[in-house]
Amino acid sequence: MQNSAMLRRVFLVLGMLVLMPMAAGAQTQLGTAAALQAKFTAVQPQLEKNAFARPLVLESSEASGQLSGHIFGVVDHPFEQVGAALSRPAVWCDVLMLHLNTKGCAVRTAGAATTLEVSVGRKFDQPLSDAQRIDFVWTPAKTSADYMSARLSADKGPLSTRDYRIEFEATPLPNGKTFIHMAYAYAYGTAARIAMQGYLSTLGSDKVGFSTKDGALVGGVLGVVERNTMRYYLAIDAYLDAPAEAQQAKRSAQWFDSTERYARQLHEVDRNDYLEMKKNEYQRMKTQ
Repeated sequence: MQNSAMLRRVFLVLGMLVLMPMAAGAQTQLGTAAALQAKFTAVQPQLEKNAFARPLVLESSEASGQLSGHIFGVVDHPFEQVGAALSRPAVWCDVLMLHLNTKGCAVRTAGAATTLEVSVGRKFDQPLSDAQRIDFVWTPAKTSADYMSARLSADKGPLSTRDYRIEFEATPLPNGKTFIHMAYAYAYGTAARIAMQGYLSTLGSDKVGFSTKDGALVGGVLGVVERNTMRYYLAIDAYLDAPAEAQQAKRSAQWFDSTERYARQLHEVDRNDYLEMKKNEYQRMKTQ
């Protein structure tokens, strides 16, 4: 029983971290407006017809101790709004906080360096002292008239995980919409692999993702990647719909309701429990 509780705590942290992007040196961003526009053209048939009932394409992979995910999607917000919002580090705290496992986020500056201190833990209220902290270095955003990109990175995480990246880029589309790409991954060592395998053979054995293989929804680590990819995509969308500080409750409610559209993959807690938890966590952040 004690081992089961420990395993649950370990992998809830790892499950949150799967969102974080690609191992050191890996190319995740397409890098230019032209490349992103070409990708939009290539995936347009998938954007128009898919199992998500919304314009997005989800990709995931596992190779050589790395887990990675990509999401390409269209959001109903003008590029100027998307670029202006997501080029600011504090906004990424608001995005990350919508995830069930994010317990706190604070932007710290020291000279020219900016860091996001992100605390991750369980899917219910808990003190920050019981959460794990990861410090993400913020790379100043690149912005132009038709392209923007942003990046967060962390060298170290818990349980031999390392080389976290969150990378985002966007380009404008006609009719006031924006095509976005989020890439993320992390590298893991022996301790994290063992914890993962233990969780996926017990507590996480019935969890699935969105892709299909041999006619069935994928499970295992790819399922973990895909679930968190979707959670963060929906977090960005919810933030863009309700960006004001006073709209935190609306933003949280929209995120939860959006995840419930994919309840088979994403349902974890009751709506009221989630909203109350996030209300408490935001209040705690204001006192930090």
